[in-house]
Amino acid sequence: PEIFRRAQAMIDDRRANPTDDLTSVLVEAEIDGEMLSDDEIIMGFFLLVAAGNDSTKATFTSAINALLDHPDQMRELVEDPSLIPMAIEECLRMYPAFANFRRTATTDTEIAGQPIAEGDKVLMWYVSSNRDEAVYDDPDRFDIHRDPEHQAFGGGGRHACLGMALARLELKVLLEEVLQRYPHMSRAGEPRPAVSPFLNQLKTLPVRLNG
Repeated sequence: PEIFRRAQAMIDDRRANPTDDLTSVLVEAEIDGEMLSDDEIIMGFFLLVAAGNDSTKATFTSAINALLDHPDQMRELVEDPSLIPMAIEECLRMYPAFANFRRTATTDTEIAGQPIAEGDKVLMWYVSSNRDEAVYDDPDRFDIHRDPEHQAFGGGGRHACLGMALARLELKVLLEEVLQRYPHMSRAGEPRPAVSPFLNQLKTLPVRLNG
């Protein structure tokens, strides 16, 4: 793919002409005394590109779709952009870009009365936990005024997503600009979801951009 060819060209250039950027750091990096292979660096680039745009793009699209379903709340955001950060938290809760992640238990444990043995595969369904009626009042209702106290986007601790702050900033700027430029946007067709057991995203969202 073109992205791999571009990454290889960048690696070759930084080996010959190192700078202070990430690529130069990676071509000189060692793990247990061994240099990273070109393939390892290239796949690292691929991960950065995917992680840096896919989830944010998906959440933004779902946010626009939700606001088109709730024009009264979209009007609130147009009239008072200070509400946008709260709206973003609600979109992250209701429309996580990924439906689930799978992990392997490293020790015997128990969660909510369910025993989990070391080695068990555990599927974490964010589309379910983010709408847990024990945590959220009326969890299936989209509400930009909802208290985001229990928002769990990006996880926590040492496994917290490194891009959480950037994702929130990107979404804030995108919504601010789009709502300012196209305050009367409307649907131009029906949205089509991605068919996937893992992705929780829209494949297409036809929108008419009205200023």
